[in-house]
Amino acid sequence: LILTGGFVQLLAGFLAFRKYDHLGGAAFLTFSALWSSYGATKVLHAAPVSGHLLDIRAGNAEGFTAGSVAFLVLNAFLMVLASSFNVVLLCLTLAMELLAICVLLFTLENLPLPFEIVVLSILSIICFYGASASLTNCVFGKELLMLGPALLTVQSPRKDREDAVPCVCPRSHLTSGLRTIAELLNAGAVCGVPTDTVYALAASCRHPQAIEKVYRIKDRPQEKPICIFISNLEQLRAAAPPISPLLWEFMENVYPGGVGCIIRKGEWLKRLGVGAGYSRVGTQDSIMLRVPDLTVLVHLIDMTGPLAVTSANPSGEVDSTHHDMVISRLGHELEGVLCDGESDEVVASTVVDCTEIDESGITIVREGCIPAGRVMQIFERVKNR
Repeated sequence: LILTGGFVQLLAGFLAFRKYDHLGGAAFLTFSALWSSYGATKVLHAAPVSGHLLDIRAGNAEGFTAGSVAFLVLNAFLMVLASSFNVVLLCLTLAMELLAICVLLFTLENLPLPFEIVVLSILSIICFYGASASLTNCVFGKELLMLGPALLTVQSPRKDREDAVPCVCPRSHLTSGLRTIAELLNAGAVCGVPTDTVYALAASCRHPQAIEKVYRIKDRPQEKPICIFISNLEQLRAAAPPISPLLWEFMENVYPGGVGCIIRKGEWLKRLGVGAGYSRVGTQDSIMLRVPDLTVLVHLIDMTGPLAVTSANPSGEVDSTHHDMVISRLGHELEGVLCDGESDEVVASTVVDCTEIDESGITIVREGCIPAGRVMQIFERVKNR
């Protein structure tokens, strides 16, 4: 139970840091240390091996008492920060403060058993409800189980907030916001956009200088090709590429979705609308195509034509999973960012080489949000059919 509780708190802290939630990460790492220390202290103190493995009595408990006080002070700071998020997180920090008091009383050999039971029961209920609420709200995309409002808010003037934004940052649910980003892209700008996986940098395929700017912004090696996004397979059919029936059916089974297919390049790309950016996308012989499964991005592509796309992060760094990450990391280099909140995935798409699909099948170049095994199952089903 001790190891499980400490590990769960540690895992929650790691996931919070992955999401760039530094407060949540610090809080859960602190909770993990407190929970593990408390449980381990009690078990070792009670273990009947050569007396007590951990002998905590009035004469030698100063170090444990000092540690308990340190937890109390640190958690009090977390309580203040938690009040600016939601009621459930605040209640969790309050329960952890009570647990720290239990640790302190235990080191002083003055911990009443009923008090300990009540504190642990309260903590269990809050943890269970908080985890259930977070999971439910995440799955259904709306707040079905209340987490409560922030009790402490610090607001700055709207003008100050707007001045701090380094580029145009419209909201994705507004038609005007979508039109703003489309106009920027059509004029040759580079913008951050949401995708069905992680956030990406996008440039119009009609503006090769914009694609060059993408390379500069990311500090991306020139030998690494950039893929293109289209809104649907009908666009591809209209361009009439020399694609075999097997490849057509494979793409029909993976699109729209988080799989990028590398196929042979050709003049058909110009009929697709790639235009002057032909030499700056893909390699000399191949191009990666993807049809994203995100309504707002599909509408944007319908307004701009095919987009040259790559992940919105400096080369070698983690992917951006929220528009705030794009703005803070690359906003000063971009003309705009289409803000759509948290991304649906934390990793990029799966890349599949389909250039020899009829001769030797497909090859997984990079495993991403779609497992390689699932992609191979789709291919085998299509091939056998």
